[in-house]
Amino acid sequence: MTYHDSATVVRRVALPGSALAFLGVLAFSGSLPATAFAMRGFDPWLVAIGRAVIAGVIAVACLKATDRPLLPPRDQWHSYGLISLGVVFGFPVFSGLALALGASTAHAAVVIGLLPAATAVCAVLRAGERPRFLFWVACAAGALAITAFTLTQHQGAFGWPDLLLVGALVSAAIGYTEGGRLSRTTPGWQVISHALVLSLPVTVPITVVLFLVTPVQPSFEAVAGFAYVAVISMFLGFIPWYAGLAKGGIARAGQTQLVQPLLNLVWSWFLLGERFGPLTVGAALAVLVCVAITQRART
Repeated sequence: MTYHDSATVVRRVALPGSALAFLGVLAFSGSLPATAFAMRGFDPWLVAIGRAVIAGVIAVACLKATDRPLLPPRDQWHSYGLISLGVVFGFPVFSGLALALGASTAHAAVVIGLLPAATAVCAVLRAGERPRFLFWVACAAGALAITAFTLTQHQGAFGWPDLLLVGALVSAAIGYTEGGRLSRTTPGWQVISHALVLSLPVTVPITVVLFLVTPVQPSFEAVAGFAYVAVISMFLGFIPWYAGLAKGGIARAGQTQLVQPLLNLVWSWFLLGERFGPLTVGAALAVLVCVAITQRART
């Protein structure tokens, strides 16, 4: 076999962008249940910030092992700062506090189900694309479905957990879009690594203080949950996710997020024993349909 024949085989077995993105979604789908487990032994703030420290140490080791610089080019610090604010701080803090204030993982899964549409909106704004009118109609319908669902859950009013989940939704959308954009020219693992390293001067001292002043009860399930959100949710999951967005396009590969709310519901039932009625499932399916329309009508 010649060199060119070998290269052809490699190209044929390479995963498409959507398949890579789905691997990332599969990893992220366990984040909410794992966070709930971690908070059984650790403070919500410690879980949210401490996970980034563990992932940051892994990122430093990977960058050193491959002789890559620890910091990205200075002219890209703004973009990496947005990634850090979105997925290193924003999503973990907002989603963790929402769960700590009483939101079930099933409820959180439905609200965060609008993440694909939010990511698409950010991609539109960032890339300057002009979607069709149907895109905005479907986005509005999805937002109304989520609004109706949350109102039925809280006797006609939004609660703090819902507002926090919206913050998590927006944060993730910004971090996903910016990371996917940078991954077009930089490997996805390096993008998330740089974002984590840039965050270490903030995450390390905060984590040390939280570890000293908050109660810690390291049961097996709490440690396992903490390890999952630190290693998989905060680092490994982003490797195929950003690679998929870069390879398949943020809009096209982002469609794989459609299955995340349903996967979250499955994990919530299987791991936490949560029970949810037809209203929760119906809301999740309604969001799935609306987001599917936004993806097809995006350009």
